[in-house]
Amino acid sequence: MIVHRTRHAVVLLVVALLVVACSTGGAASPTAAPAQLQLYAAASLKKVLTDATAAYTAANPGVTFALSTDSSAALETKIEQGAPADVFLSADTKNPQKLVDAGLASGEVTPFAGNLLTVVVPAGNPAGISTPADLAKAGVKVVAAGDEVPITKYAAQLVDNLAKEQGYPADFAASYATNIVSREDNVSAVLAKLALGEGDAGIVYVTDAKGADGVETVAVPDSANVPATYGGVVVKSSAAPAAAAPFLSWLTGPAAQAVFAAAGFTPAP
Repeated sequence: MIVHRTRHAVVLLVVALLVVACSTGGAASPTAAPAQLQLYAAASLKKVLTDATAAYTAANPGVTFALSTDSSAALETKIEQGAPADVFLSADTKNPQKLVDAGLASGEVTPFAGNLLTVVVPAGNPAGISTPADLAKAGVKVVAAGDEVPITKYAAQLVDNLAKEQGYPADFAASYATNIVSREDNVSAVLAKLALGEGDAGIVYVTDAKGADGVETVAVPDSANVPATYGGVVVKSSAAPAAAAPFLSWLTGPAAQAVFAAAGFTPAP
């Protein structure tokens, strides 16, 4: 069934309650050194991090944030090339692990959130996509992301799972691949293209579809869905490691997890 998704609004009351919890002992608030933290984060985290960093700053007034978002792969490359990031928050664990393996991160990868996938179509669903099986129909224009973008790996797993579902054609995966008409830089670009009607469907994260204008969703069978795991690291060259490490740790705690849950994210595995 197609469900229209509207833009997710920031719930100020929730943030206020979280701030009270952080500052009164309901959820332990770290003592962070005064700093501005440069966050490099996956495009799918842009909205939720606006809320999360606001809650953190309210409980830790000396810490402010500058947020840069793009595909996780693009951000990982920038950090390798010397970009001045303090914390890297990725839509997978593979890209932050690259920084760990290269000696460019302090500590191990910290999983902090999860997500699921859904099919999105332009508002009004002009191509009449009623189930994910329709993604393999002749003439359907699928908008996807680039090969190195995490959503592409998750989408490929989803397509493989769907191909095993009852009622899906044996050539579902091959026909889906044939229908891809463009590959975008990140999930936000996929959504933007579909909202403009420049494609018939795409596979994105549930949370991105929830907050997007101009698109509708088509449900994915629970038995085939693919859980995405978001992981973060403190960048070794951080100018403020004493503030960066407590923030990354805070993301795994109850206050931050409530913000992520309100935005539609799932707990990290």
